[in-house]
This record gives sequence, C-alpha cells and structure tokens, in this order.
Amino acid sequence: MKIKNLKKILALTVVCVMLAAVLTACGAEHKDWEEIGPNGKMVIGITYYPPMNYLDENGELTGFETEFAKAVCEILEIEAEFIEIDWNAKETELKAKNIDAVWNGMTITPERAEEMDISTPYLRNSQVIVVRAEDGEKYKNPTADDLEGVALVAEAGSTLENVVLNNDLFEKARATYTPIDKQATGLLEVQAGTADMTVIDLIMAEELIKPGTAYEDLTFIEIGLKEEFGIAFRKNSPDTLDKVNGAIRQLLANGKLLEIAEKYDLADSLIK
Repeated sequence: MKIKNLKKILALTVVCVMLAAVLTACGAEHKDWEEIGPNGKMVIGITYYPPMNYLDENGELTGFETEFAKAVCEILEIEAEFIEIDWNAKETELKAKNIDAVWNGMTITPERAEEMDISTPYLRNSQVIVVRAEDGEKYKNPTADDLEGVALVAEAGSTLENVVLNNDLFEKARATYTPIDKQATGLLEVQAGTADMTVIDLIMAEELIKPGTAYEDLTFIEIGLKEEFGIAFRKNSPDTLDKVNGAIRQLLANGKLLEIAEKYDLADSLIK
C-alpha cells in the first residue's frame, strides 16, 4: 500500500474514532448515583429565594425547598449539602459536577429540559410585576404602551428574563431593560427608585411584599403567566432522577410534602 494512501486511511480512522467518542458522550447515560450514593450526600445548588431557600433570624438555612430536599435525601439515606450558585450558570455548574442538583424554585421549560433532566413538577407558580405602591394604580392592567420607557430589571438567565425578552407586554420596555443577579436585587432597586419595575415569582412576592415586611412600600400585579417548578439534574442521569421522583411520590403519599408546604403557605400551589 502506498504511504500516501496509508496516511489518508489513518487520518480517516482518527476522525471516525473522535466522532464516535463525541456521539457516545452526548448520548450516554451518566451513572450519577454511583458517585452520589457512596459519597453519602447530594450537593444542591441554590440561590437565596424566600420562601424556598433563605437564612432565618439565626442565620440558618431554611425554607420549603430546603426542607423538601432534606426529606427526599433522608428517604435516599444521604445528606443534603447546599451551596449558593450564580443562577445564570446553573447548567454549567451541573455539567462541571460542582453540584448534583438545582433545587430552588426552578421553572420547567422545554429549553431547560434539553439541557438537564428535570423531576416531576411539584409546585405551581406564576410571574408578577413589582412596582412602588404609589404606582400600583398606574400599572393595574398594564399594556405594552404603559411600559414604554420604564426602567425594568429581572434576574439574568431566569424565566423572568425570558418573559421580558419575549413577551409582547414588555415589547416597549426592552430598550431600558437591565439584567440583574437575583430577584431580591430587583426589589431593592425598585424600592430605591433606581428601577421602576421588576418581574419576580408570585411565590416570592406573596412572601415578601405585605404589611409589616421590609417591602411593604411595594406592590405586585399578576400578569397571567403560569409555570411549574421542578428539580434539575445532569442530562442523561436516569438513576438519580428515578430515585428522587420515587421519593417525591412517597412524600406525597405519606402527607409529609403537604405538611412542609403548609408550613410555608404553599399548600394551594402544591401539585398533588
């Protein structure tokens, strides 16, 4: 065989091997539980998001998701370890194995389902706009024209930002839109007057915006955008996903999940 032809064959073989490796990696199942189980813990990525995950008056992590995750992990005979992440980098954190799950009031979307394995939905939610109380009547039934020129903020990488960038209601507000690091920052900016409006989850709004709270000078307006929450894992990790879904079913059957939801005034939002 000529040297020239041999080189071509070798080069083609290398390309085929590399392509096969890429395709295998893309479609292969990850046996995550073979690492999580023996390690005895699940590392869970969160942001501080009342009433889901937040610090109480003693500086201890608490909340619906915190107790929910601990209850699931107790059934699975492992511990739940929580670390704060940049919400905009949640997919990257999962892929890099810095965390094993995203468990923080995460909205289920088709785009996220392509990037991550997502549990059965467990809570219903919707999205609202938040303004200063003095502006509540002005934006009571907002139209795109009403929102023209408002200084608008929303959490980067969230479904809240996706609504701002894609929903017709916000068409005339996009020119002045600014992404921010978290939902709580949006509340502070509206309160301080550095933003006119933010978009946050109804669950968070109901927890934080009411008489006697730090944000009682704000108000929120529902805009009819419904969603459901799920827990995210690395793509193609059916072993972990199946175990967690099974634990969720058990917590629903024995009433424990409802008990946790009632503690945080979320019983009506629970998907039973």
